[in-house]
Amino acid sequence: MMATSSKKLAAISNSSSTHQHAWWSSSSSIAVLLFVVPLVVVFGLISVLGPNTSNWVIISPSASPRLNLTATSPSSGGSSDSNDDVLGLRSTVAVLDMHSIEEAHSDDSVQNQSSSPPIAIEDEAEALPTLQQPNMTKGDDSRNETHASIMEKRQRKNTNLGWLEARLRRARAAIREAKFGNQTHDVDYIPNGPMYWNANAFHRSYLEMEEKFKVFVYAEGEPPLFHNGPCKSIYSMEGNFIHEIEVNKQFRTRDPEKAHVYFLPFSVTMLVRFVYVRDSHDFGPIRQTVRDYVNIVSEKYPYWNRSLGADHFMLACHDWGPETSNSNPHLRKNSIRALCNANTSEGFNPSRDVSFPEINLQTGDTHGFLGGPSPRLRSNLAFFAGGVHGPIRPILLEHWENKDPDMRVHQYLPKGASYYDMMRQSRFCLCPSGYEVASPRVVEAIYTGCVPVLISDHYVPPFSDILNWKSFSVEVSVSDIPNLKKILTRISSRQYVRMQRRVLQVRKHFEVNSPPKRFDVFHMILHSIWLRRLNVRVHDDQ
Repeated sequence: MMATSSKKLAAISNSSSTHQHAWWSSSSSIAVLLFVVPLVVVFGLISVLGPNTSNWVIISPSASPRLNLTATSPSSGGSSDSNDDVLGLRSTVAVLDMHSIEEAHSDDSVQNQSSSPPIAIEDEAEALPTLQQPNMTKGDDSRNETHASIMEKRQRKNTNLGWLEARLRRARAAIREAKFGNQTHDVDYIPNGPMYWNANAFHRSYLEMEEKFKVFVYAEGEPPLFHNGPCKSIYSMEGNFIHEIEVNKQFRTRDPEKAHVYFLPFSVTMLVRFVYVRDSHDFGPIRQTVRDYVNIVSEKYPYWNRSLGADHFMLACHDWGPETSNSNPHLRKNSIRALCNANTSEGFNPSRDVSFPEINLQTGDTHGFLGGPSPRLRSNLAFFAGGVHGPIRPILLEHWENKDPDMRVHQYLPKGASYYDMMRQSRFCLCPSGYEVASPRVVEAIYTGCVPVLISDHYVPPFSDILNWKSFSVEVSVSDIPNLKKILTRISSRQYVRMQRRVLQVRKHFEVNSPPKRFDVFHMILHSIWLRRLNVRVHDDQ
């Protein structure tokens, strides 16, 4: 009886052990599957996406650059800094692997790649990574020194970029806070009035720029194509800016590790003059020159490859500026392009590119151009004088040339008449586009205190990320040219006086000074570039 019971207990014990073993085996299999399957998925994604994920840029895909568009109040539970466009736009910020952009068309550019993942640097603490030392014996001094040197270089590299990005992050926060705060004191000038989308935010941003912004100018290249440009022509802003940024001690840095942006100092006007074969209609030599230059700096320095040009900028007032940027796909799609020819129909992107004014400095400065009489002494309703140039002016001349004494529209000035005197005698100055959208008449009107009338299609006015052009200018579509006088006479005397006073107030932002003065055109160009850089987050971990 006892033997039988013992056999039954043994059988039950063996059966229980068998079931436990089977259960444990099943559980182990499930655990292994739960661990292996995600690994398979991850490695599959890595194999599909490829290893080129070391250089990442966060950019805003916004379509409009106004500084004051709906921004979330700090008390309203808005999105975090990573989703906030400093220009005031609330569209989602995109995180892009820049190596995947135009991969099929990037043979012309040099790209260094590695397999390290991106790191997000949010503040100075995160800019200092914790580095774990491997196990070493105390006697292995040479190995310890080598490893320490490598770790120091890695940490210094991450610290430099992390420090820059942390300062930009604080600048973005200060600008957002200023939108809803009180005006900051300034001994020189305090922006105020409807000429600005948000005067407080602009002023705070300008002060942040003065304190923090650094530009590195590549030293490669020789004049006249590089480090040179015209200073006494319709394209004078190219030479003026190149000269001023290269001699500037406040914003230019000689240490590329301290720079927020990198300037490619070629002049499109000089390329057209010395490289382009006249009447050949062949842009090949210009494109090849710029392509070679980008390749040189990308091979010598790590900064172009780090962002694929997103923190680099070019500047061109020549009509062929947009065409020249086609020399390199990343220059066209990623870089900040400061252009006079700010034509959206030719690919100008207001959220990434900068529109700056075309200024015809006939003598190299503005002496004698500034100023004009009060509104009550301006006897002409409107004025224009200019040749048939482009598709818009023939329409203007057809409807208004010498047909109305109030509308002083001429292809050729009357004998003895002065162009600038006619502007000073007029309340409104007509500024139709030529073959391209930019026109020096816009700034000439502002200089003489004449309210500009913009007649163009697809034109983004200069500094329109800051300036509300509708408050001090009139925008007329080409289709409304026949109704031009009716449109202008509908503007009341009181409204016109307000607009004219605003023209005088914004004039300081278009004045050319040597050396530059605060808030003038040189600083406004820099500020627009600064704003675009604030909307780019560069991450590098190699």
